[in-house]
Amino acid sequence: MAMQDFKILTFLILQPGANKKGTLFLLAGVLLLFAGNGVAQNSPVNRKKYDVAAFLYPAYASGDPRLRPFWPEGNGEWETVTTMQQRNPGHYWNRKPVWGPVNEADPAVMNMEISEATKYGVNVFIFDWYWYDGRPFMETTLDSGFLKAANVNKMKFYLMWANHDVQNAWDTRLNKYHENNVIWTGKVRRDEFEKICKRNIEKYFKLPQYYKIDGKPVFMIYDVPQLIAGLGGIEQTAAALQWFKDETKRAGFPGLELQLTMWAINTNYSGFDGDKTKNVENAFVKKLGFTSATHYQFVHFTNPDDDYLNILERVKKEWARIDTTFEFKYYPHVSIGWDNSPRMGQSPVMRNNTPDNFAKGLRMAKDYIDAHPKQAPLITINSWNEWTETSYLEPDNVNGYGYLDAVKKVFLDNK
Repeated sequence: MAMQDFKILTFLILQPGANKKGTLFLLAGVLLLFAGNGVAQNSPVNRKKYDVAAFLYPAYASGDPRLRPFWPEGNGEWETVTTMQQRNPGHYWNRKPVWGPVNEADPAVMNMEISEATKYGVNVFIFDWYWYDGRPFMETTLDSGFLKAANVNKMKFYLMWANHDVQNAWDTRLNKYHENNVIWTGKVRRDEFEKICKRNIEKYFKLPQYYKIDGKPVFMIYDVPQLIAGLGGIEQTAAALQWFKDETKRAGFPGLELQLTMWAINTNYSGFDGDKTKNVENAFVKKLGFTSATHYQFVHFTNPDDDYLNILERVKKEWARIDTTFEFKYYPHVSIGWDNSPRMGQSPVMRNNTPDNFAKGLRMAKDYIDAHPKQAPLITINSWNEWTETSYLEPDNVNGYGYLDAVKKVFLDNK
């Protein structure tokens, strides 16, 4: 209704002999309609924002000399992807990246990937972060690619310390022999632990792009038993992690959001005396000081050699178990799939993990977050680019942009 029409109606009501009662009812209805139109025109629909975080494996990089012992061609683990058919003629796995085997340590490439990720609703990258032989490993994708991208301010990131040992799994020339020789250990002593923590606080936590919850930088640790073995025991590890929290506060932050990677050996540590409590897992995690948790992969707690919908049913039960077992905040995780045959030649295979079924997992995670309004709206996905484990959002020749479309549908289009 235009303002001119409103003025005419008011004029008619004021005329002598007018049926004022009927006209007043009409005016009241029109006023409600007029007000409703104003609300519709001036008030945008409030949609909840979700922090959709994809793990990023930083091995798809060129020009990093420390990668060459595993992938001598010089383009990181793309070598494993692109030589799959050459090494295993006729194998069913024949995936090809739509964007090509790009160098993710190139800021121009990462600029494109940030643009694509955010367009489809992924707004956080969780970088797998490594430290071996007294120094960082695979940092070029983060330092030279992501952080130097022109549009880096469009996304946040945080670190997941992948502190596992390095064996021959990455090297397809040797992994067929199944030797368990350790090339680099992920264990660190207290002095090296402190060096790592101080470095990450100064180099990464203080960046505006670093992901924080209530002002606290989030730092995720992959292998807790490995950490305990390096630091010398549970008491020593608890003390070291408390020092890390205190050091983060001394750097000006309100605290540290210490995030646990959930999988069986990380919460059922055999060296913890559980005789004094009914809930060993929760007591163990509290002792170490972890304040939140998520998963890295479904394979860490369930058999992947199954139909994806069956796996989602087990995932839902695991989330419910975590809710009743632990006092920390759990951030729901959704894996896309599992097939490690590009590395190993054969593998258990997650089946029926179509983009539509992946979207069902995302809706489960979204519902979980909506049911836990007191925690950050963080959801983790495996992954952005775990090609050799066949669990990636990046577009390929099989599903195209299907998995990215699923993220967009659930978190941006609300479908």
